Formats: sequence, structure tokens, C-alpha cells
Amino acid sequence: MKARLVPVYFQSGRDEDYNRQLNALRTLLADEADIMEPVALGAALPEADAVVFPQMLGDAFNQLEHIRAIDLPRLVITSEFGTMSMWDWEIRSYLRSQGIETIAPYNLDQTRKIMRALQVKRGLRRAKFVVFQDNPGAGFQASIFKRFYWWEDAATRRMFEKFGIRVVKKSFKEMGAAAQQIPDSEAEAVWQAWRSRLNLGAISERQRNSALKVYIALKRELEADADIQGMGINCLNESHFSDTTPCLAWNMLYEEKGLIWGCEADTVSMLTKHILHKSLGVPIMMTNLYPFLMGQAALKHERIAAFPDVPEPENHILVAHCGYLGVLPQSFATEWTLRSKVLAIVDDNATAIDARLPEGPITMAKLQPTFDTLTVVEGALEGYAQYPGSDCVNGGVIRIPDGHKLMDRLSSHHMLLMTGHNRVDIQMIASIFSLNLEVL
Repeated sequence: MKARLVPVYFQSGRDEDYNRQLNALRTLLADEADIMEPVALGAALPEADAVVFPQMLGDAFNQLEHIRAIDLPRLVITSEFGTMSMWDWEIRSYLRSQGIETIAPYNLDQTRKIMRALQVKRGLRRAKFVVFQDNPGAGFQASIFKRFYWWEDAATRRMFEKFGIRVVKKSFKEMGAAAQQIPDSEAEAVWQAWRSRLNLGAISERQRNSALKVYIALKRELEADADIQGMGINCLNESHFSDTTPCLAWNMLYEEKGLIWGCEADTVSMLTKHILHKSLGVPIMMTNLYPFLMGQAALKHERIAAFPDVPEPENHILVAHCGYLGVLPQSFATEWTLRSKVLAIVDDNATAIDARLPEGPITMAKLQPTFDTLTVVEGALEGYAQYPGSDCVNGGVIRIPDGHKLMDRLSSHHMLLMTGHNRVDIQMIASIFSLNLEVL
């Protein structure tokens, strides 16, 4: 699926320069975009994902209402290099002063990310997330889990109204039972096919087979419906429905199918992950945030005595999920091993991924509950902290610009981590999805 772009032109500008730039765009973006026949500014537009101006002229100052009437993203790509031109600042600034926003990439990589974002936006209108849950919030640690917005009907409804994504709910109890009925021989066959690609550490044969049976069960669901773009399981709160955890399955299905996964069936994290990863192509994962400013409330939950000793502790966060950094696909990791479970809330037969992202620049992000704003924090993954015998056997330590601001404005304890500093690219694609950015 390619982005569908309709080029527009000013009446005085349909000349050789315009045609030359149009042909350049068709060549540069041949793999990412279908560029339609040009349409005069003010004329009716065909169905498309965005409008592109291959040429900006002074006519724009006198045709504001025609530009304002365009109800698609307005791209300004006027140079032969697939970017805006320096001369476009005058018109873009004037349009902005009149409340008309444009998207003007200044390198070709940004332009290609915009094309992918347009594809993602259109794809969401036919996509499904499948989540396996029965009575979320009523299982283990109900006092915690009953607080989570992603299980509310309002969250599901708003996701559909804003993006068109459908959330399909299925029984975790039934899926867990079906997975356990899969013969060991099927799990063994999968292991033989994957054994050279997986580091399963010191887990038992039963642990391995149970994890692989969940992979088999989920893969069957996925292959039965081409519209499924993500899957999640209420794997902690309702862990009594399974003799294992889905961590290994999520890794395998991402590596094999590019499937977006949702720990704890967190559909808001899944949607954030889908938009950012599919648009930007950067490694991404979900984890829990434990700001040092939380003090004993965070330490008690992770069963650790103290946070690491660092300068400016108020601007640091410990990040961990299910005993380690969190579910991280192998292709994103510098180190990756499947180990026995850490959390008491899951079956003794369960497993968890112990993996590391590369240290260095990192970006945190998540959609806010209204789905009109994306929270973004740029920081640095400074290292890892190990607490044997705790619920944080190997967690990450992240430095951020302003811990107090984060405490006041953060919308969730679940946050997405991406390698690198990605705020600029996120800002570039945010308007594609009609999202504001809140930078903490």
C-alpha cells in the first residue's frame, strides 16, 4: 500500500518548472507514493491521503480560502531533492499566521517517513487489534488493575472514532486452554525450526513448550484474519488462565510477521506503538516508569531497597516490566535471553525476556486518553541496574530533562521507549494524525 498524493497547482504556475518537479517527485517517491494527476487549487479533489504542492508561488497570499478549504494534510515538497525549498518559509509563515498549517520536510528521510505515516493512517481504518481478556480488573491485584483506562469502553470508542481502528475482544480463558491442548510434538517442531535463532537460557523443556504453544495459538488467530495488526493479552491480571506468559510469542510474531504486541492488553500502548513504529521504523517497546521522585511507593512495588546512586536523582527514572526491561524483540536488542519468570503474579512455569536496548539517546512517548495529544520525552538511557531477588532483576536507568514536570503531566505508568531522539520526526508526522505534541 502506497500513500496517495494529489498534486495541486496555482493557475499561473502550471509550467515547465512545475512539471519538472512533479516528475522528480514521482521518481524519488516511486516506492512510497502514488502521485495522481494534478488538480487546480480550488477545484474538487479526488480521494487521496494528502495534497502536495510541488511548487509554491506568491499566488498563495491571495488564495488563502482555497488553501484553507483543503481538508487533507498539505505537503510542501518543492525541491528536486524531495524537500521544501528555502524560499517556502515566507509563504508557510504567512499561512501559519492565518491558521493554515503545512508539512514541509527538509530532508528526504523525513519525506519518506511522512509517506509511511500516510499509509499507516489509511491502514488504521481497516485494521483490528485483538485482545484476549475475560473480566479485566477482577483478577490478581484488582486494586491496581481496575484503574486502567485502556480497558474502558470509552477508550475503545475514542480510538475507533479518531483512527478507525477496531478492538476485538476474545476470551483469554478459552485461548489459554486451547494453547495447553496443543500437542508437545507441535511445539517441538516449532523449536526445531527456531532453535538457531532463540537464546532460551536455562529454562525447562516444559517452560519452552508452553511458551511455544501460545505462539502457535496466536499465530493461528493472526493468519485467519489479514486485518489484524496487533494483539494483546491481559497476561498479568488474568494470568490464572494460562500456565505461561506470551513474552516469547510476542518476540517471535514480531520477528516473523511484524506484529505489534500489547502487554496487559494495553490498547493505548499498542496504538501508540503501531503509529510510531510503522511510521518512523525505529525500535520501540513498552515498559513501566518508576521515577526516583516516587520514592518508597515505587521502591516497594519493585521490592527494592533504594534507587541507583546518580547525580540529580530527581531527573532519573528506573524502567522495568515483569522483572526485566520488558518485552523487547531480538532485532532491537543488544542482549536477549528468555529466562524463568520473576513476578509472583504469574504461573511458576512462566517465562520473561531479559533484554537490553542500546545505551544512549532515547525517546519516550504515549498517546493521552483523549487521543488528540502525544506526550514525548527525550532523554538518555544511561545504563542498567540489577536487584537480585526483587521484581527488578535487570532494569534500565533513564535521565530526563525535568522529573518534576514529568510527575505532574505524565498520563500513564506504561510508556513507549524508542532508541534515539525522535521528537523532530514525531512532530513532523503528528499533524498527519491530527495530534498535538506535549514535550516534557
